[in-house]
Amino acid sequence: MDLSAHRLSVLLAVHRCGGVVAAADSLHVSPSAVSQQIRLLEKEAGTRVLDRTPTGAVLTQAGHVLADAAERIEGEITAARRELAGLDDDTPTGVVRVGSFATAVRALLLPLLLELGEGRPGLELIIEEVEERTGLARLRRGELDLVLIERDSHTLPPPPRGMGDVPLLDESWLVVVPPGNLLPSTLAELVRATWIDTDPSTAGASALSRLSHQLGTPLTTRHVGYDYDVVLAMVDRSLGYALLPELAVYSGSVPEGVSVVRLPGLGTRQIVVRHRATRTEPGAATTAVLEALRTRCAALELG
Repeated sequence: MDLSAHRLSVLLAVHRCGGVVAAADSLHVSPSAVSQQIRLLEKEAGTRVLDRTPTGAVLTQAGHVLADAAERIEGEITAARRELAGLDDDTPTGVVRVGSFATAVRALLLPLLLELGEGRPGLELIIEEVEERTGLARLRRGELDLVLIERDSHTLPPPPRGMGDVPLLDESWLVVVPPGNLLPSTLAELVRATWIDTDPSTAGASALSRLSHQLGTPLTTRHVGYDYDVVLAMVDRSLGYALLPELAVYSGSVPEGVSVVRLPGLGTRQIVVRHRATRTEPGAATTAVLEALRTRCAALELG
């Protein structure tokens, strides 16, 4: 029995994605091309590998056997790539653990994970969503290699001894307006709004406090959110206005009817990545991830 490794990988994609159409999207081919490869695989195997149901494609018993084989082949190929990369002394290899807040995970680290997997197979990036205080403590203990930090308008003090900071991105704060409200054209018009505050540990809380000082009056706040996606949902329910950074707005899903306004004077959010700075750190692998992060941030089109 001759089985095509390529067709096995197509079957694995259908299994992981839960259907032919979703697998076609992940493989960047048409659904008909996926179906054709499955039919040819069934011909090679001499048995059905998929059962189509109203909720998607389900592997048959034979399909599970072949999908398991495909995963083993995939693992062997990945291991071989890493070994080959390790033969080149100039190619950094190893595991780099990065702690980050949610918006940077979604907009920066997840795309970077894909890029490194394709371009630098010897590097393994482990991503952890963590609160800043926890992340920095784990960085000091050596449990994380990098931690992404957010601050309002360059308010981050110098790093402590043994640590180094690399600026990644300055992004504008934006006013997010509930459905059916007039759009503000000046900062002065924001005084009358009811605001959704964010957790005191976030840069968003600092930015809203700074805006209040700029306007010379306390702002009315009612609800509080920690995750910026939750804040967007609150705005969608007309619970108040919000002050959110660009990455949180454009890397997420802005509900229909919610408006986003850019106003002069709102300031910026700064994203910095912190690392251990010793005689031996950061190592080659961590430095490679740092450079990849800087390159990705420089290529972002914001504003």
